[in-house]
Amino acid sequence: MTSSHRPFGLAASAAALLLAATGCSASDAETSVPVPGPPAAEAALCRALAKELPGTVAGQERAGTEPESELTAAWGDAAIVLRCGVPRPEKMNDPQAQGVDVDGVGWLVEQRAGAGPRFTTTYRRTYVEVSLDARYAHDMGPLVDLAAAVKKAVPPSL
Repeated sequence: MTSSHRPFGLAASAAALLLAATGCSASDAETSVPVPGPPAAEAALCRALAKELPGTVAGQERAGTEPESELTAAWGDAAIVLRCGVPRPEKMNDPQAQGVDVDGVGWLVEQRAGAGPRFTTTYRRTYVEVSLDARYAHDMGPLVDLAAAVKKAVPPSL
């Protein structure tokens, strides 16, 4: 009679182990990132950018995004999040908007209350947005690490 319970006990233990392993999977480390919906030509540029993105940015390893998309990327624990093919930010209409040039890539700078800055490329054929958490409030290192990929994959606008 005890032997008839063992297979069930082993199956239950295996199921619990499987659930525990699934609960600790890499998918839990994925960052939720809204996926932009750019026109096809811009999406093609974003796919090219995805192939050029570095595995490490500002010392942070690349992490998964949810949903998985070639239009998004993240590094660290959502410390650095990139979205490609975003709409033109309204702030670009402001003549007082701040901008920076980092290794030949122009970026609009937007300070966000309670969060780190958000940067959006300027004068490129599609807009690439990089959001940083507060740890990078005064650090251009992530943009330095991303500049070569952006320059290679996303040509300047005409």
